[in-house]
Amino acid sequence: MPQLLDSVMSGSPFEVLLPVALILGLAKVLGLLFEKMKVPAVLGFLCAGLLVGLLSFIPGETVITDYTRTGIDILGKFGVVLILFSAGLETDMKKMKAVGLPAVAITTAGVLLPMLLGFLLAYLFRTYGGIEADFLEPGIDPLWSDLYYGVILTATSVSITVATLKALGKLDGKVGSALVSAAIIDDVLGIVLLSIILSLSGSSSGGGDFNLLIYIVESCGAMVGGVLEIVLVLLNMAIFVLLSLGAGYLMRRLFNWLGEKYPHHIRVPILSLAFCFLWAYLAQGLFQIADITGAYIAGMILSPTKPKEYIDHRAETTMNVFFVPIFFASVALKMYDATMDFSDGLFLTFGFLYVFAGLVGKFLGAGAASLVCRFSLKDSLAIGTGMMARAEVLVVTAQTGVDSGLVSPGVMPFTLLLILLSSFLTPLFLRFIYRNDRPEDGSGESPSPEERGAGRASEDSSLDREAFAVL
Repeated sequence: MPQLLDSVMSGSPFEVLLPVALILGLAKVLGLLFEKMKVPAVLGFLCAGLLVGLLSFIPGETVITDYTRTGIDILGKFGVVLILFSAGLETDMKKMKAVGLPAVAITTAGVLLPMLLGFLLAYLFRTYGGIEADFLEPGIDPLWSDLYYGVILTATSVSITVATLKALGKLDGKVGSALVSAAIIDDVLGIVLLSIILSLSGSSSGGGDFNLLIYIVESCGAMVGGVLEIVLVLLNMAIFVLLSLGAGYLMRRLFNWLGEKYPHHIRVPILSLAFCFLWAYLAQGLFQIADITGAYIAGMILSPTKPKEYIDHRAETTMNVFFVPIFFASVALKMYDATMDFSDGLFLTFGFLYVFAGLVGKFLGAGAASLVCRFSLKDSLAIGTGMMARAEVLVVTAQTGVDSGLVSPGVMPFTLLLILLSSFLTPLFLRFIYRNDRPEDGSGESPSPEERGAGRASEDSSLDREAFAVL
């Protein structure tokens, strides 16, 4: 360990500049290339990291070292926190309250079925297939690992679905409304499940070593363990939620005042980022909740405020230009550290079945719930297909599991395969399902000159948002 720390610390900050320059340049070029192929730009960012990582195989190279890897990981941490902060900002609580039973049912089934399939696959291959969970920290029950494999498959990203439905003229119809509403609830459920599993598992790097409530109880001389420890972990999370509700009221008043007093002033997004990083730190530092959950809650707190759109625009600009490409590249770099034994094809079989479970779980879960909610067979197929799509949230969830020591690094290539397959299959299937239908919202028709003029200003003001939508 001392030798590893020495190797990490032996370097100069300027050495990080070269790999970052290579990552940003390649990420931009490859991101544009993948967009042209109608694939999320995130895959381009990941490929950029893989290409830069190849330098590490050159004898004597000094670009990818332990020191520069650490620097890239630190910058990547800002990226993942900002991704979840932006997701929280875009979570409309009013819409969540108004979506009704269909969206709730679609989301619940679309979360529980893939989670169950992922859990069963991991459990069966570990118990009866012989895949060892040697990546787990001592004292952690392997069942938590199996559950987290299921949590990874709950992630949904419907940006590609939304773009396809818009082109088909179906976005403003009942299918589009149900999908967008279900995606909002899906994000919240996924974050809640991630936080619970990380906290209850006792992982030291996923949710934090320190639990404020357990510390207070142990300071009073009481012994904590077993069921009591689980209860205290859940109570500690509840305290953080209550604290967020109280702080949320004050922060909303503050930012509403700032929005009126200093509209479109740079101090507003700067203070919002300060709040985001503070809440992410408190979540993991004191309440044994993943920092990305704290960032997501911070975004939700600011979501109803008057300067929300400006804050979101600036936050997305900040992360898209610099931090997000570096985060995904850092994920790709870690794939070279993944240890997969393909000698008997066991893990390979697990990986492909895992990808299949991710696709089928969402399709069957959301599709079946749509039928129960009295959608037509065609619309139910479209909803099930639309919920299959995955993108950045899947990578964030999977990488959080790897960093916490709950899942094998070898699962990362299969999560990327899931993104790639769902990105190609979702628009293809949706176009097939609605091949003979007329647009419901008129979006398939050419706009009038007046409409084009009215829309041009809004398009210009949301270029960064549109660029990020492909993620």
